[in-house]
Amino acid sequence: MQLRYTYRIDPSPAQRIALAKAFGCARVVFNDALALRNHAREAGLPFVADAELSRRVITQAKQTPGRAWLGEVSAVVLQQALADCTTAFRNFFASLSGKRQGPRMAPPRFRSRKDRR
Repeated sequence: MQLRYTYRIDPSPAQRIALAKAFGCARVVFNDALALRNHAREAGLPFVADAELSRRVITQAKQTPGRAWLGEVSAVVLQQALADCTTAFRNFFASLSGKRQGPRMAPPRFRSRKDRR
């Protein structure tokens, strides 16, 4: 038997701000990782490893003045955004090679501030 529960959360104004920061930082890290991997793919370079990607997109970005605000959120959120980008690319490449069952996957797309999906 499977059960399903529906919960409704009403975050306080401070919690809303914290969630918005976390989601915004995750979107920026995902888009940066996607841009690096797309650039490497188009240039014919090898697939950027996860450790190298984490170092460039999270660690070095936190040290720049323009992206210092990435240090305000939990590192787990940023690492999960990188893991999501990696999963999207692995599914795309598995679809291209025929290892993945089902319809063919499109390449990962950039995440938008405006889109509510």
